[in-house]
Amino acid sequence: MSSSRRLLHAPRGVSLTVASGKAATRSSLVLLHGSDGHETDLPPLAGRVALGSATIALRGAATTPLGHAFFDRRADRAIDEALVRDRIDPVVDAIEFAGSLVGGDRRRWVIGFSNGAVMAAALVETRPDLFAAAVLIRPAAPFRSGPVPVRLSMPILVLDARHDARRVPEDGIDVASRLRDAGATVQHTTLDVGHGITPADEDVVRAWLAQQIP
Repeated sequence: MSSSRRLLHAPRGVSLTVASGKAATRSSLVLLHGSDGHETDLPPLAGRVALGSATIALRGAATTPLGHAFFDRRADRAIDEALVRDRIDPVVDAIEFAGSLVGGDRRRWVIGFSNGAVMAAALVETRPDLFAAAVLIRPAAPFRSGPVPVRLSMPILVLDARHDARRVPEDGIDVASRLRDAGATVQHTTLDVGHGITPADEDVVRAWLAQQIP
């Protein structure tokens, strides 16, 4: 997969890489990395949990000390809802731009980790038409002002960690509850691990995706 991957620049300055995957696998994975991350972080994971799917790996537009993020947090680490909303349209444009390259008829899924999971949750809440399913690894709620503004019908996997120094136990619960209340079919799993993605996470994601991807 890596040999066919290439760096592109989408409208509004979002950088991303795409890989076409196998023609017989009519699915594509949108990959959103965590804070201090890069667009190269999650494609290896995608190759292990959803072999043959096309991948669209975005690079967050915000610069961090060690890499990139999809949005900056406030000094107290709180999420700035207005800033997250400002980032949505450029990310949507990049996803749709990349979709035209890997095949517009593919079923599109999103996998987000940490900062990218927050952005993925924001996309699910505001543009559910983009995705058939979502995997949110170590998310937090992007918005807390009111209910989800749309009705959701997609399956969603929420993975949080019992020993996560960057989250509180309520984060995963709040995300799962919010999306479930909006109509999504949510599997919420808490693993006995820390913040980073582990083999245990991969096992759960692989099994869950196998149920969702035809």
